[in-house]
This record gives sequence, C-alpha cells and structure tokens, in this order.
Amino acid sequence: RTLRYVPESSQDKIISDEDVFETLLQIFKALFINDFSRQAHILALFPEIKCKYLELLTVEQKRSKVNSCDHQSQHVFSPEEVLFNTLGFSITRDRSSLVSAGTGVFVTKGFVPKGMVVSMYPGTVYRKHEPIFFQSLGNPFIFRCIDGVLIDGNDKGLSKSVYRSCSRRDQLGPFQMSDESWLTAALQNPLAVGQYVNNCSHEKAANVCYQEFDVPGYFPVELKQYLPNIVYSHDIESHPRCVVLVTLRDIKQGEELFSNYYTVVS
Repeated sequence: RTLRYVPESSQDKIISDEDVFETLLQIFKALFINDFSRQAHILALFPEIKCKYLELLTVEQKRSKVNSCDHQSQHVFSPEEVLFNTLGFSITRDRSSLVSAGTGVFVTKGFVPKGMVVSMYPGTVYRKHEPIFFQSLGNPFIFRCIDGVLIDGNDKGLSKSVYRSCSRRDQLGPFQMSDESWLTAALQNPLAVGQYVNNCSHEKAANVCYQEFDVPGYFPVELKQYLPNIVYSHDIESHPRCVVLVTLRDIKQGEELFSNYYTVVS
C-alpha cells in the first residue's frame, strides 16, 4: 500500500456530500436508538434529545405510546444487525480472497446498490506539516487525501495510542467526539473497517472508491460518538475529515470490497 496520488484535475465525489451526511445520520441514529440504555448521561443532560429519540424508537419499532418520555424495554441488536436493518447490508473483516493480501472486507449479508456509502476509513487526521513520522514507520494504513491531509488508520502500536489520547482529550463531559471502538474487535460503528479494504488487481476490479467528507458543524453532538476519526491538533478549529467508501456498482452478498489506491473518479 502507498500514499495515493491525486491529480489536481480529478474530482473525488460520485455522490453528494448531502447524500453522505444523510446516510451517516441514518445509521448513527439507528445505532444510538439501539444503544439507548447506555446513553443515560447524555439523556439526563438533554431531555429534549431523550424525547426525540424515544419518539423515533416508538415509530421505528412500532411500540406502544411512550408516556412522559419514560424509556420502555427494547431488544438490543448487534451493530452489524443494526446496519443490515437500516441500510440493507452488513460487512465484516475476514481473510481476503487475494493470495497474501491478509485481511479484507466482505459484504456478509444483504445487497449494496451502486452509489451507497458502504464503509468508512477510520483514524487520526493529520494536516500538512504535522508530525507523523514515527507513526508512519512500517505503517500500511496511511491514507492521503486530495489536499495532502493524512489519515492514519492503523489500529495498533503508536497509532492506536495517539488516537486514543486525542479522542479522550476532546471528550466534552459525557459527550464523546469520536469512536474508539474501531481499535478493538467490538465495533460500535460497523462501517469503520475501511482501512482493511484491499487494492484491486487484474483479477479483482475495484468496486468501491474513496470519497472525502468534512463533517459539518451542525452534525448532531450526540451522534459524534460514532465518528471514527479525530483531529490530531487540538488548537485548530475545523470540521473533522472523514473518508467514506462508495460503491461503484451493485455488490452482492459474499463479495469482497476492492478499491483502487492510485486513481479516483475524474
């Protein structure tokens, strides 16, 4: 794997930022509702948020009317089940179908239509001239954005420690500004496996492409706990960079995801 080169004339969006935003909002809301019992600290501070999600919970799960915003018992699904129930597919990491490629990412259930966000590239976001030398040594998970921003998607070693440190630095009381679970085997955001998507080959054509997305300031604060990216520099005010993987064609159950590290849609 290598840093991606992107010509200035290239465009790296095949779906709109609004579509990316709406998809992330849809799955993150579903994850939040499914994880409702663990959101007590947030809900205690913001009763209006509690009521809003209880209404969604009632509508989506066809439950009886909730009185006085009291939470009723609910069946808790795994994050993979939530992904399938919300977007119609689930993905997982497994041994790649390519020889000597190590881990890959597969659609394990359902169907992914063309032009759908199918995964996210997690990691620490470094801007130009920020120190990443030691983290980059022997690291195959450095992703280069069009503007030179780098995302370190390594879930081990120094990279793992840096991400966790930055994530806990930015936490605001009970509000987590990012998701640390992609560093573990127990993912809270089941999309956050994009760093394991392998490069295409002569036998396996690319079926996904990378698309950069800057999280807008109006992104709901209670849902930021599912964003698998954190900004390295604390003193720079900006919108966190995310990279999503978007399907180039319909992808069926059992297929492995393959990207192209060297080209983008032009």
